[in-house]
Amino acid sequence: METVYREQYIRFGLKVQYYRKLQGLTQEAFADKIGRSWSFVAKIESPTQVFGVSLETLFKIADALKVPVAKLFEE
Repeated sequence: METVYREQYIRFGLKVQYYRKLQGLTQEAFADKIGRSWSFVAKIESPTQVFGVSLETLFKIADALKVPVAKLFEE
């Protein structure tokens, strides 16, 4: 995916990974909570590839991690 916001996508994925691990969730368990596959979660969390999510999935991610959506975008 080509984007001028590459760093923001990567930062978002790393935030998801941080909060997921803080909750003690594996990628598989987290994927179950948001109704996706573990490979979907792996793509989001990858520090080398850009992978976007829908707003619906974004809200599910925040709910599963028990954080406000804004926390996933803080610098």
